[in-house]
Amino acid sequence: MVVLKGIPSVLSPELLFALAKMGHGDELGVGIPKLLEAILKLLPLDTYVPSPASVMNLVDSDRQRGLAVPVWDTYTQLLGKAGSQTPLERLDRFEFYERAKKAYAVIATGEKALYGNLILKKGVIPAELLQ
Repeated sequence: MVVLKGIPSVLSPELLFALAKMGHGDELGVGIPKLLEAILKLLPLDTYVPSPASVMNLVDSDRQRGLAVPVWDTYTQLLGKAGSQTPLERLDRFEFYERAKKAYAVIATGEKALYGNLILKKGVIPAELLQ
């Protein structure tokens, strides 16, 4: 448990360490909206790519039956609060798996929402915002 001011308690010391060690362009596989909200308070998103957040797109059978994915709306809202106005990048299932394998860190959250997996790409903090 983190007991520092301003650090959300859902962020473990190990996760804080991983976030701090990530470099520009490194990716983080994550789920669960509460954790995402906490991470976005600390992690700058990459502004040099079309989208800093990627999800696995629906497989054909789910797309054909019109499966709704409400968690994507939640992710979009949280990313918007963090300053990202780009849509979620939707990756083919196996492309998502390959990207997740290469992620700097993967967080096992127990997320139960269908298509709830998410990859975030770290950006940089502009010099004028550094203290």
